[in-house]
Amino acid sequence: MSNEAATATTEAAPAAEHPGHGLGASLPAADARAKTEGTFPYAADLWAEGLLWAAVLRSPHPHARIVSVDTSHARDMPGVRAVITHEDVPGRDSYGRGTADRPVFASEVVRHHGEPIAAVAADHPDTARMAAAAIMVEYEVLDPVTDPEQAFEAEPLHPDGNLIRHIPLRHGDPDAVADIVVEGLYRIGRQDPAPIGAEAGLAVPRPDGGVELYIASTDPHNDRDTAAACFGLDSDRVKVVVTGVPGATADREDQGFQLPLGLLALKTGCPVKLTATREESFLGHTHRHPTLLRYRHHADEDGRLVKVEAQVLLDAGAYADTSSEALAAAVSFACGPYVVPNAFIEGWAVRTNNPPSGHVRGEGAMQVCAAYEAQMDKLAKKLAMDPAELRLRNAMATGDVLPTGQTVTCPAPVAELLQAVRDFPLPQLPKDTPEDEWLLPGGPEGAGEPGAVRRGVGYGLGMVHMLGAEGADEVSTATVKVHDGIATVLCAAVETGQGFTTLARQIVQETLGIDEVHVAPVDTDQPPAGPGCRGRHTWVSGGAVERAAKMVRTQLLQPLAHKFGMSTELLQITDGKITSYDGVLSTTVTEALDGKELWATAQCRPHPTEPLDEAGQGDAFVGLAFCAIRAVVDVDIELGSVRVVELALAQDVGRILNPTQLVARIEGGVTQGVGIALTENLRTARGLIRHPDLTGYALPTALDTPDIKIVKLVEERDVVAPFGAKAVSAVPVVTSPAAIASAVRAATGRPVNRLPIRPQAAVVTNSGPYGQ
Repeated sequence: MSNEAATATTEAAPAAEHPGHGLGASLPAADARAKTEGTFPYAADLWAEGLLWAAVLRSPHPHARIVSVDTSHARDMPGVRAVITHEDVPGRDSYGRGTADRPVFASEVVRHHGEPIAAVAADHPDTARMAAAAIMVEYEVLDPVTDPEQAFEAEPLHPDGNLIRHIPLRHGDPDAVADIVVEGLYRIGRQDPAPIGAEAGLAVPRPDGGVELYIASTDPHNDRDTAAACFGLDSDRVKVVVTGVPGATADREDQGFQLPLGLLALKTGCPVKLTATREESFLGHTHRHPTLLRYRHHADEDGRLVKVEAQVLLDAGAYADTSSEALAAAVSFACGPYVVPNAFIEGWAVRTNNPPSGHVRGEGAMQVCAAYEAQMDKLAKKLAMDPAELRLRNAMATGDVLPTGQTVTCPAPVAELLQAVRDFPLPQLPKDTPEDEWLLPGGPEGAGEPGAVRRGVGYGLGMVHMLGAEGADEVSTATVKVHDGIATVLCAAVETGQGFTTLARQIVQETLGIDEVHVAPVDTDQPPAGPGCRGRHTWVSGGAVERAAKMVRTQLLQPLAHKFGMSTELLQITDGKITSYDGVLSTTVTEALDGKELWATAQCRPHPTEPLDEAGQGDAFVGLAFCAIRAVVDVDIELGSVRVVELALAQDVGRILNPTQLVARIEGGVTQGVGIALTENLRTARGLIRHPDLTGYALPTALDTPDIKIVKLVEERDVVAPFGAKAVSAVPVVTSPAAIASAVRAATGRPVNRLPIRPQAAVVTNSGPYGQ
């Protein structure tokens, strides 16, 4: 096997012939050229006349009482224009994505390592950093609560207490039992979203006393409203302009990063720029919830699941953020895409003095997937059954019922997906000779001997929900304008790398037959479109664009239909031409426009959901997406090192809107899952983040990326979704870590109950020849 195998390759059935525009085409991203040439304007590139530079002083302690803060030395430094603390916050002094419990600046108590204490604006970035370091803070250091299990009995860390949410899910007969029982304890580490590029922003004061924030926001209207409340301003006096977002796998910009920026601009009357170091990003923004999971599965002798019991404990860190939503997903999907007639799940999210946790792709669902798939492996071993066969016997399908009592009405081809990856040919084993060039688990020229390598094959089935849940009002607004043969889309859906701007262009091309389509930059002068997560913008914002485009289409066709005495439904637009069903009418879109300016605005709002009740029951989710992955790994059982050889994936996608873009999203999700499984772990020691940099936090590189084989994409349209499409990037993230852990279990016989997989978990003392 050559080193070329270290780069990702994707195999799928060849796409049918398709025109170069509209839905179903692989239309390239509008910003692809600028990004590859290095001319794309990121937030860190911003500049303004009279610019000042900001720096933030952060707590070196995870838990402490603030005795005093002396800013006099910083204020007296030449070049310093302003120093602000909690006393300088004119409005609401706290914020949060889900719950507003996080202070803009700590005032009395520090609750996590890196919590902001003060901020400085100066005429040079070095001056700002030195001034921040010159602020004298006297702390009374307190013992941190870092074990989430201790949070139940510990003194309250916050006025709201330590318990954020408890969900006791009850489904079926509590007395149900079965002959086969397996138990397990599992731990999932803390992952960081590790956004590409520096987190940066620019705040510019306005003549009316307001401020404009130029930031790489993924939820600009929420950020605007939060900022306005903290600044003591009306929302119309704060404007958020979205600058180039260099990719996002979670909320891209920490609100605690934005707020000091705006406060300093308002105080100084000058533009202020803040560019966070990588260390500040690790300290400031939220991470994936570390999770402790206890499971007990009951099954009959044929391998049919009878009951699942579980306890799920999420470590929310110092503040609530979106922990309530993450817990709802974890509890609801704790049994996985399997038919479970009886389920009893206890879920808690608690505050600790660890770094804050929040929204990261696949939150809640990823943690439980790793645990329930480990349980399925244990059941298969105890029953002496093929792991894939056991999963097939319990696979969920459309019409089955979730443990929340909600009926699965969307396409759920779980068995079909699993069969596809199970039947896909396995990669060949390399010969057991040192002369052959192949990749050892330690990497190219890796340590260890080929004779110590064992190959394992494992499976993972995962599921995620799309859009918000539990009654969240998911709505988006879009406007489509046509003038001089050019269409423009105005929608506040932020392009974070998920491809929305490309999709919006394709929708308008398909609906109106206009090739040249522009998507306007995003700011909060436009109506809100909501956050860019969980496939929202494909569904809700794409739906709004489609409705607006169809309204413009009607305006375009009505005069022609009236002239020829037919309805607009009898006219069609194809390749820029308008034709009637009988061939009598044939003209071009350009001729029909004849210099007219047409526009329409529309909204899209999916069907409502409801909160889970006191027994964890309710129709909480709009839609679900599923994925099956078969992992093949090589493990050096002497060193405990792991190399993922191949990941074969099958996924239900509803409808393929852009084949190239879809493959890229799946590959990105799978690769992120490899990092979760093997390398990514933001380590802490008594609440202190260790090595907050990209040396201590190991992201997967191209050499860590396996062959990715997309063996099947099931296009069974979800009838309630616009275009019938499903979100594609989150469910591979959820599924691939579980599949990799399953393969390592198969190779070593070890339990592998922790992610990321530590070397000692894969070491075997007694072993046989290669591949056994």
